[in-house]
Amino acid sequence: MPLPSLLRNLRLPLIGAPMFIVSGPDLVIAQCKSGVVGSFPALNAREKEGEPVQLELWLQRINEELDRHNQESPENPAAPFAVNLIVHRSNIRLERDIEILTRWKVPIWITSLGARPDVNAAAHAAGAITLHDVINDRFARKAIEKGADGLIAVAAGAGGHAGALSPFALIQEIRGWYDGPLALSGAIARGDAILAAQALGADLAYVGSAFIATREANATAGHKQAIVDAAASDILYTDYFTGVHGNYLAPSIRAAGLDPDALPKREGNLDFSAKSEKPKAWRDIWGAGQGVGALTSVVPAADLINRLHREYRAAAHRIAELGFAARELESTPA
Repeated sequence: MPLPSLLRNLRLPLIGAPMFIVSGPDLVIAQCKSGVVGSFPALNAREKEGEPVQLELWLQRINEELDRHNQESPENPAAPFAVNLIVHRSNIRLERDIEILTRWKVPIWITSLGARPDVNAAAHAAGAITLHDVINDRFARKAIEKGADGLIAVAAGAGGHAGALSPFALIQEIRGWYDGPLALSGAIARGDAILAAQALGADLAYVGSAFIATREANATAGHKQAIVDAAASDILYTDYFTGVHGNYLAPSIRAAGLDPDALPKREGNLDFSAKSEKPKAWRDIWGAGQGVGALTSVVPAADLINRLHREYRAAAHRIAELGFAARELESTPA
């Protein structure tokens, strides 16, 4: 099944993953101008009583700046953008946010924490497509049954809430029955990893942690530097902080006064709210994926995407040469 038209002409087959706190208009605009899909969680647009609706303001700014870019650089059009919706019943903003996404004609809706036919139907009525993130084949089947247009396979090594399955196993099982749009997430921080995702059977790579170490990311300087300084061995997979397994930077856990090698036993639903004295997930305990070792400095998002593009092309040439060598080997008598 071919990709939807709005995902076919990207500069790189890449979606910038929506990251809690970190992803906002600055990063999304920079990603889209550089030819890859940018995204942000709707809940990042926080609101205060009596102030304008922040989500409306963000969408207005993104649309205006991308329209301006397309008028000034028609030969280099911006990629489409996406908004991530938490569709769990606990999200009291969901219906209101769906109305806003519909009004602003957001082209891609990324849905998380439960597949819902009504949300998919709302997206389709607005002319949008939905991509649902999943960590296993069972959830993938449910998402498609309930009307999602595509899947995001969140494999082992992805930053934040992540699955535990190898990308080889996860893509293999999904592709055994599904031929629609499929993105892969999990330790992708180089261009050759993007090509590898496609070799496995994914259409697109879903990249988050690498964009934390960019100037446009809404992360603290300490968080960005911690990403640059980290290696895969600094990533801890635990459900201690939110009740859902995820990958976190061990140095941020130590900075919060906890031992990542000996976290206390979890007792029910821990209170990591802003009013709690305990460290708060995402604000104090930083999420990150196992691909952080590829990041060596904080750079503009455009520079990161340029690097990924160069690496992707170099990997494609390298694979082409290997293919030629394999054909030569096959044609040589034993």
